[in-house]
Amino acid sequence: MDNLSYLKKKILFPEKNITENVILKKLKQIFNDDSFFKIFLKEYSKTERKEIDPNSMLQKKTYKPQIKDLLRLYEFILLNKRTTVLEFGTGWSTLIISLALNNLKKKYSSEIKNLRRSDPFEVFPVDNEKKFLQISKDRINNFYKKKGEKKNTNFLFSDCNVSSYNGKFCIEYEKIPLCNPDFIYIDGPDIFNIKGKIKNFCFGHQDIMPIICDILKIEYFLIPGTIILMDGRTANAQFLSQNFQRKWIHYYDKKNDQNIL
Repeated sequence: MDNLSYLKKKILFPEKNITENVILKKLKQIFNDDSFFKIFLKEYSKTERKEIDPNSMLQKKTYKPQIKDLLRLYEFILLNKRTTVLEFGTGWSTLIISLALNNLKKKYSSEIKNLRRSDPFEVFPVDNEKKFLQISKDRINNFYKKKGEKKNTNFLFSDCNVSSYNGKFCIEYEKIPLCNPDFIYIDGPDIFNIKGKIKNFCFGHQDIMPIICDILKIEYFLIPGTIILMDGRTANAQFLSQNFQRKWIHYYDKKNDQNIL
C-alpha cells in the first residue's frame, strides 16, 4: 500500500474541487453570524502586498483570509474528530479551529470523558508577533462575547530564535504551549522577526525558508494518530520528516500546496 492509499484509509480528507461561491457559503454557515461574516468578506476583498509584488514576502498588515485553506482546515479537524490543537502562528485560522472544536464538543463532550485528554476541544496558538497576536485575540474575544459563549483559545506569545537541530540551522520558539495535541497546524512564523545569528546565518532574507524544529522535541509525547497539517512550508515538512524518530507518513498535496504528516 502506498503512502497516499494508507493516509486515505487512516485520515479523512476534505473535498478538493470546490468553487469560491460554495466555499464562502460554507464559511458563512460556519460563522453563523451575518454581521461578522461581512467583516470577514471585507478582509477577504483587500489586496495584499504579495499580490502586487509576488517576490515580496514581507507583509506589514494582517494577511487576508485564504478561504480554501480555512475551509479545509475546518474539515480536517471535524472529519478526523480532533480534540486538542497546537497552532504555530495565528490569524483567521485560530477562529476557524476554535469553531471546529466547538462543533465537535457539542457532539462528543460526553464521550471524551473516556479518553485521557486534559484539554479537550481547546486550541493553543503561539505567535512571535505581538501585533498580530493581539488582533487575533481581539477577533476571538469579540466573536464569542457577542454570542455569549465561552472561548476555547489559549494564546501564548513567544520570541523565535535562530537555532540548530542535529547540526542543521532552524528556528526555535523560546516557549511553546503546555499541551499534548492530536492536531498540529503550522503556518508560522514568518522569517522577518527571528532573533539572533549562528555563524552569520540568520532568517532575515526572503530567499530563506522558515523551518521550525520544536515539534521534534515533543515527538515522543504525541499520541499515535496525531496529524500535522502545513500550508506550504514543504522545506519544513521535509526537515521534520527526515528528523523524526517515529515512522511518520508524509504526503504532499500538490494541488492544495499542503503537507500532511
